[in-house]
Amino acid sequence: MTTIIGLQLAFWACIAVLAYIYAGYPVLVWVRSRGKRSDVAPAVEQSKRDVSIVIVAHNEARTLPRKIQSLLASEGAAQIREILIGSDGSTDNTAIVLAELGDPRVKLFAFADRCGKPSVLNDLVPQCQAQIVLLADARQIFDPKCIQNLLAHFDDPTVGVVSGELVLRSDASQSTAAAGIGFYWRYEKFIRRSESRGRGVPGATGACYAIRKELFQPIPPATILDDVAIPMQAVARGYRCLFEPAALVFDEPSKSTRQESIRKRRTIAGVAQLVRLFPEWTLPWRNPLWFEYVSHKLLRLVSPLLMVLALIANLCLLNLPAYRVLLIVQGAFYVSAGIGWCYQLSGRGSRLFGPPLMFVTLNLTTAAALWDALFAKYRVTWQKTA
Repeated sequence: MTTIIGLQLAFWACIAVLAYIYAGYPVLVWVRSRGKRSDVAPAVEQSKRDVSIVIVAHNEARTLPRKIQSLLASEGAAQIREILIGSDGSTDNTAIVLAELGDPRVKLFAFADRCGKPSVLNDLVPQCQAQIVLLADARQIFDPKCIQNLLAHFDDPTVGVVSGELVLRSDASQSTAAAGIGFYWRYEKFIRRSESRGRGVPGATGACYAIRKELFQPIPPATILDDVAIPMQAVARGYRCLFEPAALVFDEPSKSTRQESIRKRRTIAGVAQLVRLFPEWTLPWRNPLWFEYVSHKLLRLVSPLLMVLALIANLCLLNLPAYRVLLIVQGAFYVSAGIGWCYQLSGRGSRLFGPPLMFVTLNLTTAAALWDALFAKYRVTWQKTA
């Protein structure tokens, strides 16, 4: 009898924590944000601040011209003092295509050896002339109002970092994996909007975030998630990190679970790495966003273990009728993910089976990422995939 009670307690404890991670925390942070001030940017014409833009790129000669043109054609183009391109060991014709743009604000910094994005940022950000620095990736296209919507928040002296919103473009023929990824991004942005209206967001969107130059601190060269490490250093100094849903950048979703798994595996390994690089952030008296950081970032790392333990406990309780039903429910969910995988293999799209496929893939990827983090089986330099 004691064993059965223990198994039941273990089962429901796992279910309760999983429910909190994926449903309870989003609802709780949303409820806490209700009635709080909206973080929609104030009138953009009130902010006349200059901005330096830093882009780290490796062999992006094909994408950089379009990216820079979208910046220079934006409504905030007059506020761009300079665009610093850190060419991280590029072997293509990046230098040539940038010279052809003919804009003196575009400055190339060529690093002969590939050293990784953190090292390039550590070198370039201190050289920026403007007091606000916008960090961006090479691929995504900026909305015309993006820059001004970011800069408007810096009229508030308590704001240290402002993150833009990454929009994944899709169409009716999108793959099952893309449907699942789109669902996941909408879920993530709901959480970030709620956090932003509350105390702040524990991280930023790597494709687009701005920071006060004075708050930038060099990060370890092996850091995977600069878009968490850099904003959280500002948060630890008492400044707010906001999410601005009107500061849009556009990208294409991954077309396969393999592409997304490679990206997420690296990201999740980066979250685990942060615990080692910045252990003080796990302490509530050292981290103003401790609750958000632990609930949003760290607890997801234990999700795969909780799922396995819940399944094992459920199998050990099959002599109880209620747990037979619960096993059927669990089985139906995993079967739906398997059906989504079959849809993906056949090239067919499914909005119904995309979310369960994404959830299971995400947790399998999390388990693999923890292995990577435990044995340092990752590279700081990003590897492109087809």
